[in-house]
Amino acid sequence: MARYFKYKSPGDLAADARSFGQELRLRNDLAPLFQSIKVGPRTVGNRLCIQPMEGCDGTLDGLPDELTYRRYERFGAGGAKLLWGEATAISDAARMNPRQLWLHDGSASAIELMLKKCREAHRTAGFDGGDLLLGLQLTHSGRYGYRRPLLATHCPLLDPLTRDKSTGLIVDASYPIVTDDELKRIEDQYVTAAHFAARIGCDFIDLKQCHRYLLSELLGATNRAGEYGGSLENRTRLIRNVIGRIRLELPNLILATRMNAFDGVPHRGEGTDFVGVPVPHSLPVTTAFGTDPDNPADPKLDEPLQVVKWLRDAGIALLNISLGNPYANPHYVRPAEFPPVDGYHAPEHPLKGVLRHFSITSLIQQAVPDVPVVGSGYSWLQEYFPAAGAENVAAGRCAFVGLGRGTLSQPDFAIHLRKSGALERKTICRTFSYCTNLMRTKDHPLGQYATGCPPFDKEVYGPLWDEVKAKRPAGS
Repeated sequence: MARYFKYKSPGDLAADARSFGQELRLRNDLAPLFQSIKVGPRTVGNRLCIQPMEGCDGTLDGLPDELTYRRYERFGAGGAKLLWGEATAISDAARMNPRQLWLHDGSASAIELMLKKCREAHRTAGFDGGDLLLGLQLTHSGRYGYRRPLLATHCPLLDPLTRDKSTGLIVDASYPIVTDDELKRIEDQYVTAAHFAARIGCDFIDLKQCHRYLLSELLGATNRAGEYGGSLENRTRLIRNVIGRIRLELPNLILATRMNAFDGVPHRGEGTDFVGVPVPHSLPVTTAFGTDPDNPADPKLDEPLQVVKWLRDAGIALLNISLGNPYANPHYVRPAEFPPVDGYHAPEHPLKGVLRHFSITSLIQQAVPDVPVVGSGYSWLQEYFPAAGAENVAAGRCAFVGLGRGTLSQPDFAIHLRKSGALERKTICRTFSYCTNLMRTKDHPLGQYATGCPPFDKEVYGPLWDEVKAKRPAGS
């Protein structure tokens, strides 16, 4: 497949956007990225956010391990002021992989140490710790639980792609969905995890509602009966109940959520070039949140816009907007130059994916101008992401610029931007999907390889990458 990123100047990039009938404005002055902003009662020192980058490098009991501590120390020393801690399960059954962090009585002190090391690294690097905001993303993986799927609803788009690892069977209509009583117990688990998070010193928690994990799938559960399905009010009942209880019991804890605003439909690779095409589906599509039922390649944002207003009114002080599903339509989530080993070649130019992120995030920010919104989708822009982010912040299209994969290759990106106005060219993420390929490799004694950046963090992840390559069939 041809390479997409061939730009020699910002003008080349903007011209490509115009060729798609869209506009991408780039700003030479990066000062907006270094303005402070209020999040709840706290002041955050700049507009640069490290997205929740899961390392898949914890212990089987859910504790951080050596590489986990290392990653958070590097993030802390890097100069970004909003550090969005990775997906941390609220129970063992909620984990997406056997090395995912899990916040419980036996792991709380170790995760507290991880946060402490992150803050210490920030101060040691010469930064003021008072304007750093550091939190954890609390998650229930639901359909993607590594032990067994826990379905919020039967989704005709995703059920044929969902395998119960305990039996090896594909989910079908006979597979049970989580009951209302079980969801009420999960509400309790979220509240318990929030108490742990407050106790160990999290500045905020994220109640994760993206990528078709449990709370995200509930948002699209139009075909579910009972208290948690059908109407939009019911589909948001669990998240609103959890917010209300935490606000009552932990009034000083800042609440955030990373939320899907557009699910889209799954894609699969076809043809000689293995380009992604939508899986067979019937219209209207009714279980994909934020998606036009009759034209599911297009967003329909009436429900997401209503939800963010309800969340603001309930007490959410920080929003982070995402799209798609990394297991079903990854080109929506993270536009990339090359797909992961288990993926397909993108059916669209990656810049179109970036612009979709920007457009939807802007509409969300306009709907709740009093809530800071983190924008996503920046990594594919490579050296031009700071100019795009500065323009989006200056124009009020988002409050924070969130960088994900790019932080694994260059965790100190904020320092470089502050000092020179540019990234360190030698370690810019080129979105070749090495990190995702490591993460997707399960043939490991602990059931999961740790993930990082083999090209630019070679000392640690180079040997792991060599192991993974040796286990793969030739040509894969």
